[in-house]
Amino acid sequence: MTEVTHQIIKTNGINIHIAEQGEAGPLVLLLHGFPELWFSWRHQMAHLAKHGYHVVAPDIRGYGDSDSPLCTKSYTLVHLVGDIVGLLDHFGEEQAFVVGHDLGAFIGWHLSLFRPDRVKALVALSAPYFSRSQNTRSPESFRRMIGEGCYIWQFQEPGRAERAFARYDYLTVIKKFLLMTKRDYLVAPHGMEIIDYLETPATLPPWITEEELQVYADKFQESGFSGPLNHFRAMELNWELVGPWEGSKIVVPTKFIAGDKDIGFDVMGTREYVKGEVFRSLVPNIEVVILDGHHHIQQEKAQEVSNEILSFLKKFSAN
Repeated sequence: MTEVTHQIIKTNGINIHIAEQGEAGPLVLLLHGFPELWFSWRHQMAHLAKHGYHVVAPDIRGYGDSDSPLCTKSYTLVHLVGDIVGLLDHFGEEQAFVVGHDLGAFIGWHLSLFRPDRVKALVALSAPYFSRSQNTRSPESFRRMIGEGCYIWQFQEPGRAERAFARYDYLTVIKKFLLMTKRDYLVAPHGMEIIDYLETPATLPPWITEEELQVYADKFQESGFSGPLNHFRAMELNWELVGPWEGSKIVVPTKFIAGDKDIGFDVMGTREYVKGEVFRSLVPNIEVVILDGHHHIQQEKAQEVSNEILSFLKKFSAN
């Protein structure tokens, strides 16, 4: 099996860093979430490459070794989808399999909405699709519904979260986000920043090592957190931009995978939504798989998730 290689690709006006494994076969794009990197897909990359797929995992704009524009208006869905289309064009592929987790799932859903002609099939992890009419969740609406301790509200003010994060070393910040299990993590008590509220686990779970966490910490120490946080700061603009797709469905074949202990499942009826008919009406060609696990399911349950992705892709690989 080939080793992971790295390169910088010019696409959509910026430089995108990609990790790549597998020299031939159908193209699979793996899109990471917050606050992660291409590295979050290390297990799936090896598994898919071993089974004959050409696997490409970019650092999303603002992350890692990809460019991090200063302006928050450079982090809209138009930009993010454009980056992925640019990667497809770079590789000379009309279509690709797309797998996304968290932020990456958000991008995958909207790539499938804006450009279904470029997506052979989609696997979305941990973040379900909400239509624009449902997604009235602007930062201000989060503040009204949940309170000013909501992390989305706190992330809006440029520099605020960066200053709060700076009270900790980078490894601690990564541990607080990647390993959190508090069910009420969305909201810090009055007057407290979310990063102060999140706990630092005394021991690591078996699915990740100190050395692996350090990979994230070292890269974020180089690139900072402003790029990742700018994605949250584009939320209101994104809601405006998706207006023309109001009422549209995701028509590409899709599998949704999530952990049953994912904290996000217990927020504003998400667990019931994923099980209900509204979700399936918006994504009619969908399979839903719920595993025993938390939010970062592709790392926590690496082999199970790899098998679920592979079994789904195989259904369409001959087409």
